[in-house]
Amino acid sequence: MGDISKDIKSAFKSNKLKALINIKYTSNWLNSQENEFFKPYGISPQQYNILRILRGAKAKMKVQIVKDRMIERAPNATRLMDKLCDKNLIERERCDSDRRVVYVKITQQGLALLTTIDENKNLSFLDKLSDEEAETLSNLLDKIR
Repeated sequence: MGDISKDIKSAFKSNKLKALINIKYTSNWLNSQENEFFKPYGISPQQYNILRILRGAKAKMKVQIVKDRMIERAPNATRLMDKLCDKNLIERERCDSDRRVVYVKITQQGLALLTTIDENKNLSFLDKLSDEEAETLSNLLDKIR
């Protein structure tokens, strides 16, 4: 099992400071794991999030609503969606009554990619947690926020 004190060769003045540093360190580690996981699929974690949101909507959505629902509020969400359009994973449609409003929806190709990703259960680092530990961790993170 890892130990943040040993991993970064540092001592901490309090357990709360140690927990904070551990959250930040683990967050960066998870980001690296996530980037490596999605690399073979040719998308980023943020693009995956957009695809998941659109799959869950089951209909076209305003771009702004997609942005609001993103886990990681990306200031470059429009550019991320441009790339998904270029890969034919989503489609864009302008509103007839208000040209400022843009709708997006996932394509069949986008749905197929998500199915492929869903079938890849390569999240082995999560296997280290029992269901009960995962629930406790989730509850603690919710408590911090």
